[in-house]
Amino acid sequence: MTPFLRSLSFRLLVLTAFFVMLSEVLIYTPSIARFRVTYLEERLASAHLAALALQGAPDQMVTEELAEQLLSHAGAHSIVARAPGGNARSIARPSDRRVDAEYDIRDHRAMVLIYDAFIALSQGENRIIKVIGPSPKDNDVLLAVELDETPMRLAMYDYSWRILNLSVIISLITAALVFLSLQWLMVRPMRQITESLVSFRRNPGDYSSDIAPDGRSDEIGIALGELASMKSGLRSALRQRTRLAALGTAVNKINHDLRNMLTTATLISDRLAESEDDNVRRITPPLIRAIDRAARLCSQTINFTRDTQALEVTEFPLSDLLHDVEAEVQASQLEPFTIDYPGLAVETVRADRDQLFRVFSNLANNAAAAGANALTVRREVGDTRFRLSVSDNGPGIPEGLKKQLFQPFHASTKKDGAGLGLAIARDIAQAHGGELTLAASSETGTEFHLDLPASRPNA
Repeated sequence: MTPFLRSLSFRLLVLTAFFVMLSEVLIYTPSIARFRVTYLEERLASAHLAALALQGAPDQMVTEELAEQLLSHAGAHSIVARAPGGNARSIARPSDRRVDAEYDIRDHRAMVLIYDAFIALSQGENRIIKVIGPSPKDNDVLLAVELDETPMRLAMYDYSWRILNLSVIISLITAALVFLSLQWLMVRPMRQITESLVSFRRNPGDYSSDIAPDGRSDEIGIALGELASMKSGLRSALRQRTRLAALGTAVNKINHDLRNMLTTATLISDRLAESEDDNVRRITPPLIRAIDRAARLCSQTINFTRDTQALEVTEFPLSDLLHDVEAEVQASQLEPFTIDYPGLAVETVRADRDQLFRVFSNLANNAAAAGANALTVRREVGDTRFRLSVSDNGPGIPEGLKKQLFQPFHASTKKDGAGLGLAIARDIAQAHGGELTLAASSETGTEFHLDLPASRPNA
């Protein structure tokens, strides 16, 4: 069982909360800038109301006590109001203060407003700022107000704190809802699939961990259906492989005993060949050939079951190997058979000699059995492969056998063949890291390509 902190569920929960918080930050940035502008507009509106009090005063002058009350109500140090075509009206406290920054809120550029808002939030001390802008009560009245920045900054801090709390609550609620939804739609089915796969790996024959498809048409439903099909196919293949393994063991035992019997029969047939009785001498050659075919069939079956992965790699002349193959084929065939290897007299190859001998022996014997009397091996130069072209002058492979040519016990050009020669040859080539493929086959002959890596392994 995967620990919760390392599970997919926990990662989804953390990512959901993180992305919600990131979204809130992106929303907070223009919001805090808008909050600052609104705060300043409210100060301008209060300043406009204070300036209107001057209209009813004689000579538009008020007492110092009233001026202080108006400035305190507006939260300002000084107010200057200018109407179109009229004189400017002003209220101010006597002070030697200086203005630290000046802002014109008529500039509505977003980046400027955001920049000014974060500059205000970053201040550690109080600044005197001058704000210029139209009155929210009357856009024709232009106001210039000097005020302390600290009250505005504290209000922005309070707004930010409320936004943060709200963002945390929203992110937790959203993360929880997304988590529960994904847990039900994805994580729980994926956990079941994972547990089913682990259980199947431990015991393929245990059906208790199987998950029945629930009819879902999405990716999870498809995965459940494919998992069920895969398990069924693998179980069938494992059962068949187990039966084949048992059958192969039995066949090897039978072949071992049968070869011993055939050895005895060969010795008897050799003595029969020395008989002076004409009838005995006439029937002995077919008997010997039948015994030889049976012995070759036993050898092929045993060779197919051998493991070709443990290679004893050495470097040796390829021409010597082909010469030995030619001698072996000529000794087993009644008709003459030759192997030509132009350009390979000095070519060396690094491979398992005995295994590579089996490859060429199978190809040559198949060609001879099909009616060919010559085999030609040529080197084809490639960038990354060591390719040999092996062609004969036989009648070609029937079209119906080509698709199953390398499948054991399926394809054979000989009436008494088991269909193992090419399967064995291909397995040996693959064990070397290469491949054996059919290049062409027609009425004038058949050509195979034997590919080996340019740099072959040492084991």
